[in-house]
Amino acid sequence: MKIEKKKETIRIVKFFLFSVSAGIIEISVFALLNELTRWTYWPSYIIALTLSVLWNFTLNRKFTFQSASNVPVAMIKVAIFYLIFTPTTAMLGNYLAEDLRWNEYLVTAINMVLNLTTEYLYNRFFVFGKTIDTNDRAKRNHIN
Repeated sequence: MKIEKKKETIRIVKFFLFSVSAGIIEISVFALLNELTRWTYWPSYIIALTLSVLWNFTLNRKFTFQSASNVPVAMIKVAIFYLIFTPTTAMLGNYLAEDLRWNEYLVTAINMVLNLTTEYLYNRFFVFGKTIDTNDRAKRNHIN
């Protein structure tokens, strides 16, 4: 049981670190678009989010969840998550930033924290749940 708990803790740390790298991509792209265009909040947010999701999916599939799952199927599952998450956070973010005049970066940071927590749970239990530790990397590192 201790080994499983340790593996899960390591998985959470990896997910967090890869998500931080995705967050850097997201906030950098968002800042560039926010500062260099006259777009409203939502187009900048959606472009930045999309790029960070692609980055995060790729790294977490290979290294965090070490999944050999069918990539298109896993991506469809992630797309389903974002079909709900993205419009919800884009509309809420646009309302907070444009109507209530909250700082765009604060709104984006709130969305990023919400994304981090909900995406981990979704990926862990739905996208990769049955295929965790099935890729070649996991098999090489498996201790008998």
